[in-house]
Amino acid sequence: MAVTREAVMGALDGVALDGGGTLVSRDLIRALTVEGGMVRFVIEAPTPEAARALAGAQQRAEAALRALPGVAGVQAVITAHGPAPRAPIPGVRIGQHPAPHQGGPARVAGIDRIIAIGSGKGGVGKSTVSSNLAVALAREGRRVGLLDADIYGPSQPRMMGVSKRPASPDGKTILPLRAHGVTMMSIGLMLKEDEAVVWRGPMIMGALQQLITQVEWGELDILIVDLPPGTGDIQLTLCQRTELTGAIIVSTPQDVALLDARKALDMFRKLKTPVLGLIENMSTFVCPRCGHESQIFGHGGVAAEAVAQDLPYLAELPLDLSVRLAGDAGTPVAAGDGPAAEAYRRLARRLIDGGMA
Repeated sequence: MAVTREAVMGALDGVALDGGGTLVSRDLIRALTVEGGMVRFVIEAPTPEAARALAGAQQRAEAALRALPGVAGVQAVITAHGPAPRAPIPGVRIGQHPAPHQGGPARVAGIDRIIAIGSGKGGVGKSTVSSNLAVALAREGRRVGLLDADIYGPSQPRMMGVSKRPASPDGKTILPLRAHGVTMMSIGLMLKEDEAVVWRGPMIMGALQQLITQVEWGELDILIVDLPPGTGDIQLTLCQRTELTGAIIVSTPQDVALLDARKALDMFRKLKTPVLGLIENMSTFVCPRCGHESQIFGHGGVAAEAVAQDLPYLAELPLDLSVRLAGDAGTPVAAGDGPAAEAYRRLARRLIDGGMA
């Protein structure tokens, strides 16, 4: 007999917490799905300290659910707001002025392909797409790197669940970190979480150069570069100094986002960087309670733009609560199973089959 959502919630409501109440009565359960005997959910804690204290409750919840008839497996994740602050890497100064550069874009040793993930404006989910695509490619057997090039607003440490400081054995090279099968680096790993980067263009350009050339990336099939939104110094420096396989533009279907996406397309063309295709993010929303499908930001705008620009339309990615919760928890949704993970798997497979990854 198939397990029901009500039975699952009942079992979770029986998991008592220190200080009183249960997982359900204290409203800590998020993104609960019950599919084919597989139960998945997120425990959302208010602070990192509270999350650590909930580890025992997570184990008790998993045990209670596995005891229910019809449950074939359980996947639970604890998320919290805000990782611990970080200190700078001893011996490495990030944000120097860029070194002189002559000639055209140069290859990065050991990296076969580099794809920049860009957008015309913020808030379209570009960083979420970058982290999930990197994880999906790694699950398909590729050797993947992820560079968080959004110097002013780095978000990949949180999304990838990484808080350890990178090491620098000689004060020059930087050893990247590993998470979910991906080699990753971000300036956010060298700063306190709430510390602002207040730099002018030359320092930003120098920081990007350091993150590409001083990080020991090793041998990679592909490096995903999560760009900041817009058409600024980071994009200009990357395209002029680094040999790219190409760029992918992420946009929501709404007209305002597409207006700025066209500017990003124009920028890459002026910089002679191939545009590999467009992705429509937040394409559709399916209510987890009733199953009704809504197009909150419209639908089909990016597909129509791809036709107009004669570019590949690479994917439609859903607006799904599990994507946000998984990113906040530091385990991208592409690392698990379900409809959202499958959408990223298809995107990764298309890039591999097309020789782009």
